[in-house]
Amino acid sequence: MFDELKKVYAGKKVFITGHTGFKGSWLLQILSMLGANIKGYALAPEEGPNLYDVISGDSLCQSIIADLRDREKLKEAVTSFQPDFVFHLAAQPLVRLSYQIPSETFEINAIGTANLLDAVKFLDKPCFSVLITTDKVYHNNEWEYPYKENDRLGGYDPYSASKACTELVIDSYRNSFFNTNTFATHNKAIAVGRAGNVIGGGDWSKNRLIPDIASALAAGQVIEIRNPASVRPWQHVLEPLFGYLLLGGKLYNDPVKYSQAYNFGPDINDALPVTKMVEMAIKGWGGGEYYVNQMTGQPHEAGLLKLDISKAITELNWNPKMNAYQAVTFTIDWYKKFYSDEKNMAQFTVDQIANFFDLA
Repeated sequence: MFDELKKVYAGKKVFITGHTGFKGSWLLQILSMLGANIKGYALAPEEGPNLYDVISGDSLCQSIIADLRDREKLKEAVTSFQPDFVFHLAAQPLVRLSYQIPSETFEINAIGTANLLDAVKFLDKPCFSVLITTDKVYHNNEWEYPYKENDRLGGYDPYSASKACTELVIDSYRNSFFNTNTFATHNKAIAVGRAGNVIGGGDWSKNRLIPDIASALAAGQVIEIRNPASVRPWQHVLEPLFGYLLLGGKLYNDPVKYSQAYNFGPDINDALPVTKMVEMAIKGWGGGEYYVNQMTGQPHEAGLLKLDISKAITELNWNPKMNAYQAVTFTIDWYKKFYSDEKNMAQFTVDQIANFFDLA
């Protein structure tokens, strides 16, 4: 499959928003391996350890450090590059932070996406865009039923609601400016990728389970968990990124057919509670302990959320390559390597990508 993707992206101009973030850095590394000509647009990477610096991201792309809300700068960055593909990952992605900066979260996620699509409008060549939202765009009833792409959108917390708003923005631009019925006129196609909770090496985001686990284990501390019974569709970050790249290729070959939304998640049986994930991580590390902090007055976070991935399986020929145990093992192996041999992590990251694509 790697060779098939290389046929699509080698030599192509690819514009990535959010290239300095966790998922964006993994995507940047993959596209570099595929031979793409990459331009990134994002805020500066987080201070302290971050994956972008670990992989020497500046050497892999032309990097523009700027804000999605700077409409004119974003427009200039896109139109001067004239990309063949756009992957939009930049966002305010944290549920708990969205309670602290709700208005800013809506502005970044919804208006920022509108600014990007405005810029794409001005391109004078064909362009194929994959816009990343989240599994949390669905109105969550906290039931066992896995959500399908045509289910009701919504959001309790500001982050989830902002991403549902983002989907409305995307749908409006698709209908108004990039309508599939007039593709031959505008030559623009946009698709949406919705992914569940991703894990993987190089994530140091605050108040996220795996980064908190890895930091505690590396420091020899007891792991603190807040929501032990919460069930999430855990998957390694390479799973949805593979899906986004596959979707981009499909969009390139048949823009009318694939200009729609797709869920990317693990097998339904791999939607595990937090306690199980922690126990698997401790086993992979080779030891450790955890405790549950039953704090009261915490902001609401979804307790149960599953995705139906049958559409991606059927229409894109995409399947998860790892089960939950393999995903945790891949992730913990990365952190163990980092905390013992930080200097060689760029090559280790490349090796993990190669190993992932070698999986059946």
